[in-house]
Amino acid sequence: MELRHFRYFLAVAQEGNVTRAAEKLGIGQPPLSQQILALEREMGVQLFRRTGHGVTLTESGQALFADAKRLLDDADNAVLNAQRAGRGETGHIHLGFTASSAFNPAVPALIRAFRNAYPGVGLSLVEGNTAQLLNFLEEGRLDLAFLRPGLHAFNGISLYRISDERMKIVLPLKHALAKRKSVALSALANESFVLIPRAASPTLHDEIVSACRAAGFEPKLGQQAPQLSSVVSLVSAEFGISIVPASVSQIRAEGVVYVDISGASVRTRLALAARENDDSAKTANFFNMAKQMRVERSDTSIEENEDKTPE
Repeated sequence: MELRHFRYFLAVAQEGNVTRAAEKLGIGQPPLSQQILALEREMGVQLFRRTGHGVTLTESGQALFADAKRLLDDADNAVLNAQRAGRGETGHIHLGFTASSAFNPAVPALIRAFRNAYPGVGLSLVEGNTAQLLNFLEEGRLDLAFLRPGLHAFNGISLYRISDERMKIVLPLKHALAKRKSVALSALANESFVLIPRAASPTLHDEIVSACRAAGFEPKLGQQAPQLSSVVSLVSAEFGISIVPASVSQIRAEGVVYVDISGASVRTRLALAARENDDSAKTANFFNMAKQMRVERSDTSIEENEDKTPE
């Protein structure tokens, strides 16, 4: 017994006439009659009562009608669901992000656009530092992650550059440099820096330290903060100064100012990461949308990607 037998049965039942059902199905009337007889023999019941004008359903046929229709609807839905999954229109994405990446306008814009374009795909968000997110990707606990890889490449991981974002200096409001529009990094040589611990955010930490070294000094590491919002709060409390991605200036804490860095282009790289062997259509859709989107913000610079990305 095959699904086509139920399609034949339903066509005859709905038309009430074998000839008309055959025309609807695009087959000959004799083969259709033979298929109906074969179905009745296999089931061991009479499904149709033959009349001079066509056929009507017997009690057995009436009992089969609703179940056969539901069975065929389920089969059609199964095919449709498989096709939608193959196009990446259903399923679930586990998406990681670093605390600093969440402030970049490209990230919420991309998530919002993806949800609007693929409402059938669920999204779960997981926050972590770059090292944690890379481990989660390798373990299969995440499908994608927004992270700050610096200039590093990682085995088995594909990276797509979302933006190269300017960095800013965050100062206490009463600091001697707070009224300047821009400050050279070398002017911070004697300052105490409030930074996220390297273990929590190795890339961002190293980028800040490297920028200071390029300006000719080793930063004095003072109070540590678990995340960027805490960095800003501690600067407000005058524990020191810091350097943060420009998008963090959205945190409008009292008692701080954000100042441009003069004399040097200090940037931090934001990328979208996935496993190289991930052949999921929904992941590919997210990557493709990231490629298509160009978020224009005064505090970010979106550049063309030159990294290896999944097909």
